Amino acid sequence: MRLKKRKQTGLITYFFTLFFIIFLVFIVATSNTEETINVNNINTVKSLKSSRIVPIKSNNLIDEAEYVKIKSVEEITTSKNKKIEFTGTLTGYGPDCKGCGGKTGCSPRQDVRNGNIYYTDTKYGKIRILAADKSIPCGSIIKISNYKHEDGDFYGIVLDRGSAVNGLTMDLLYETEKDAIHLGREFNINFKIERWGY
Repeated sequence: MRLKKRKQTGLITYFFTLFFIIFLVFIVATSNTEETINVNNINTVKSLKSSRIVPIKSNNLIDEAEYVKIKSVEEITTSKNKKIEFTGTLTGYGPDCKGCGGKTGCSPRQDVRNGNIYYTDTKYGKIRILAADKSIPCGSIIKISNYKHEDGDFYGIVLDRGSAVNGLTMDLLYETEKDAIHLGREFNINFKIERWGY
């Protein structure tokens, strides 16, 4: 009787172990399958074999394909968080200008009286400081083109405001007000907002 029970217990253990191994092999085999998309005719999509298609999403402005072209400051406010471009005016100012306090109006309120007209951004590196209309948030990155006083395109960061900086006009920081006045006002400058705020 004992021998019969031992044989039954051994058989049960054997079958349970065998079942468990087969179950593990099945789990491993099914979890390692590749999802494939097989399209015979892209125009009619006759054959599509996939359990899921994951859409490509990106919150990074640099990855977006095209710029939205705008023509007014009102369009800036309705196009936030998109890459926008516009043609405007570029003026200059110095930290010693009339009514200037020597520090930027936006955080981190950088002291620019020492001739430091650059800001070091974690992504864009050493870039120029700009004053812009309040519709463009502090920390926004602007790509500037078609400015004859610089060699090629360059980047600026909005770190300042100004009563005379309205609409599609940007104000580029120079070491002194005298330098800025000497360069004057430039029209038909191309601005591209690469990043909104910090």
